[in-house]
Amino acid sequence: MQMIESGNVAAALGVKLSRAQVIAAYPITPQTPLTEKLSEFIEAGDMSAEYIPVESEHSALAVCIASSSAGARSFTATSANGLLYMHEQIHWASGARLPIVMCVVNRGVGAPWTVWNDHQDSMSQRDTGWIQIYANDHQQIIDAVIKAYALAEEVMIPVMVCYDGYLLSHTYMPFDIPDVSLADSFLPPYKPAYCLDPGEPANLNTVTLPDVRDDINGNRAHGYFEIRHLLQQDMIASMDALERIDSRFKTVFGRGGNPFIESYRTDDAEFIAVGIGSLSYHLRDVVDNLRDEGISVGGMSIQLYRPFPYSAVAEALKGCRGIIVFEKALSYGYQGPVCSDIKSALYQHGRQNSHRPFVLNYILGLGGREIVTKDLYDALKLSCTTGPDAPDELRWIGLKI
Repeated sequence: MQMIESGNVAAALGVKLSRAQVIAAYPITPQTPLTEKLSEFIEAGDMSAEYIPVESEHSALAVCIASSSAGARSFTATSANGLLYMHEQIHWASGARLPIVMCVVNRGVGAPWTVWNDHQDSMSQRDTGWIQIYANDHQQIIDAVIKAYALAEEVMIPVMVCYDGYLLSHTYMPFDIPDVSLADSFLPPYKPAYCLDPGEPANLNTVTLPDVRDDINGNRAHGYFEIRHLLQQDMIASMDALERIDSRFKTVFGRGGNPFIESYRTDDAEFIAVGIGSLSYHLRDVVDNLRDEGISVGGMSIQLYRPFPYSAVAEALKGCRGIIVFEKALSYGYQGPVCSDIKSALYQHGRQNSHRPFVLNYILGLGGREIVTKDLYDALKLSCTTGPDAPDELRWIGLKI
């Protein structure tokens, strides 16, 4: 069935189809309509779940940590400073290896206050041990939520599904709603290997010592260092898991096939423009215009950002002369985080130094600053024609100083 609705409704329908059992909700613009829609589903009897309104975002994730520890499929959503307020609990959820799914409806962070879109909020949490998936449109939002639960419960790592505030959360687009019976067959009920049980009391995540030691049964237990190592190894292995899940999703629903990156007219491209979220689709219009002028350019969006799909990125960029990265986030004192990761991928998995493409980085759209198509066109055209001779410095689009 096809529906024309907002991105927040698409996300809510994904949570409903995933049969989440606990919803922890605290309002913050622009994610509020998502949890409101879930409350409507539950109130109407269309969804069987516990809806728990809390007093803060920190508490929202604390509720999910508790419910997930008890074996319930759990969900929450947030944005911007709400995500930052969760920061301690975000680390806790990943360290405890809990398969929570959280939608992050991207918004700039204060100070000063802004309610508009950029990616600074989720990018600032990229090193917390959560898998991060970014959606480009409403169809990807609903599909990503369902796949996120399958992934989280296979690898036991929490997942953020990120999508642009307002640009996706509040706009209306057509999207297909997966059939309920097919969704149930794709994502069966969650059966945790272990969960808290009043009949068998246990302590979880107690203080660990620097070195390994025996547990109460005399078995050698992992120390903190080993636990962190295992999380890293399983994060990397989650890329293989996501490929399998995406392939299975495509078999069932007919969509998917590009879990890591999505390319546009890149097969013969000399230059590739890279973006995340709705910006990557905005860039497609620019690519088409430049193609009409005879400039061999393509577009690429990164959909899985953590773990970073370094091999897939390097392979997709193989053979091009230049890479132009447009991003709505900044690693202060250096450059955009996506650009840094692409350079690292090229260094480790790309060609030798003398054959690597040039990489240019543009920062734009911070705090919801309008991204004008002509500005994208001018920047991309200039980069394609003068990029190899231009200084490798951070560039800004739409700055008015």
